[in-house]
Amino acid sequence: MPITFRLNGQPVSFDGDEAMPLLWYLRDHAGLTGTKYGCGVSACGACTVHVDGRATRSCATTVRAVSARAVTTIEGLAAGNTLHAVQAAWIEEDVPQCGYCQAGQVMAAVDLLRRTPRPTDADINTITNLCRCGTYPRIRRAIHRAAAALADGATR
Repeated sequence: MPITFRLNGQPVSFDGDEAMPLLWYLRDHAGLTGTKYGCGVSACGACTVHVDGRATRSCATTVRAVSARAVTTIEGLAAGNTLHAVQAAWIEEDVPQCGYCQAGQVMAAVDLLRRTPRPTDADINTITNLCRCGTYPRIRRAIHRAAAALADGATR
């Protein structure tokens, strides 16, 4: 029986190996390559997506686990041509260096701001996504900038 779920707001059905990691479904079947493979053991966070609005490591989440749920990738975060406040802050603060981990970083930051609209530095430190380039000071500034934009009425 096929697995059905919503992917970036659209219904999808998958009739393959339901034990496949969601990451491989996203990249190899859905063609969404913004979500990256980093470590394969849920440690680095390059593969972070949202499942029902919560940051989730897609390398350690099976397709079966998202049955009847909503999955959002970096490609589905913006509303049309309007970037999410976190994406805009990432650009304004020039966060990416190599950029490999940044989609996962953005997804983790969006989840943090949903749960903690005005995070402290200690709150931001709870994000466990890794950045090998060490852009953490820019990530922190971008999260604070996005929090302020959202508090000032940004829609997303």
